[in-house]
Amino acid sequence: MKKDYLFTSESVSEGHPDKVCDRISDMVVDTYLSKEPQARVGCETLTTTNKVVLAGETRGPNINKDELISKVRNCIKDIGYEQEGFHWKNAIIDTHLHSQSVDIAMGVDASGNKDEGAGDQGMMFGYACNETDVLMPAPIYYSHKILRLMAEDRKSGKLKNIEPDSKSQITIEYKDGKPSSVRSVVISTQHSADVDQSQVRELVKPYIEKSIPKNLLNGLSEKEIYVNPTGNFVIGGPDGDCGLTGRKIIVDTYGGAAPHGGGAFSGKDPTKVDRSAAYVSRYLAKNVVASKIADKCLIQLAYAIGVSKPLSIYVDLFDNDEEKNRHVEKLISENFDLSPRGIREMLGLNKPIYEKTAAYGHFGRYPESDGSFSWENTDKKDVFNK
Repeated sequence: MKKDYLFTSESVSEGHPDKVCDRISDMVVDTYLSKEPQARVGCETLTTTNKVVLAGETRGPNINKDELISKVRNCIKDIGYEQEGFHWKNAIIDTHLHSQSVDIAMGVDASGNKDEGAGDQGMMFGYACNETDVLMPAPIYYSHKILRLMAEDRKSGKLKNIEPDSKSQITIEYKDGKPSSVRSVVISTQHSADVDQSQVRELVKPYIEKSIPKNLLNGLSEKEIYVNPTGNFVIGGPDGDCGLTGRKIIVDTYGGAAPHGGGAFSGKDPTKVDRSAAYVSRYLAKNVVASKIADKCLIQLAYAIGVSKPLSIYVDLFDNDEEKNRHVEKLISENFDLSPRGIREMLGLNKPIYEKTAAYGHFGRYPESDGSFSWENTDKKDVFNK
């Protein structure tokens, strides 16, 4: 394994067209779960110029279309879109949600001696490393932080002339496998027509220093800070690019520092193992690293539709100690119920906690009192010291 290298990750803001869609889809999930914790939802969203389309499958309470449309407008308003090409008041919103397939429901539902099965087949990965306090890879963590702080100040009015659609990208030099220095930063952000590229640069540069530790910024050249490299970014958001749910799966996870099973999270209720098994994989990996038995940990779980138990559990601690890897796999099998029902009960996932996950990463966040980000707890680290 390489010890000295450059590694890059990117993030996108809540105003990116795909993230607008992720948020709306997760709002739909939360709306159903708030009325019925066992509700089933698979909701996809499309956005374009002053147009939003919802489509997918649900099972649970009857929710009036007007209620959903009103909540879509609230999402767009909170993100900050009041532009000619995309405005929370004026956008046309279509909903095309229908009942979940009875064939899928039959495989997932518990009945008789059959436990509740996974909502689909697939493999899910969890990862943790000790590069940051929250046990996330440094490039993605700091990329998220820049945009999150910019959005907070934009919404409060402190950061003016910056619009909702933004992207960031950070390249970090690693020496002996550890983050050593930031080699480049890219920030592209939508802005008002009242400011030019040089003014935008001065507006956003402070967020680099606010987000990244000083010891990593030593030696970062002004020439390696790229702000709106194309020069102008006035037309943005869904007016500039069509958005779709589930197109930022690397941004949502580990920024490319770990494998991805391919399944998106947003718009899916927790019976879908694309979401819940990815969350519990992160939970397990984070607790392994928090126990200090390894500097980093990768976990893969695999499922088949309608089958409750995982088909396989894979652990890699990156230290060439196969016996230790197998020991951790055994501890996971013996101490954690990784059936879809077991995961949901362990992490408390049948709650309306998903809308806030839609931007700035599903991982590397802090557990909250409403049960959100429960998969970021490290309350099981002692299991791995046995």
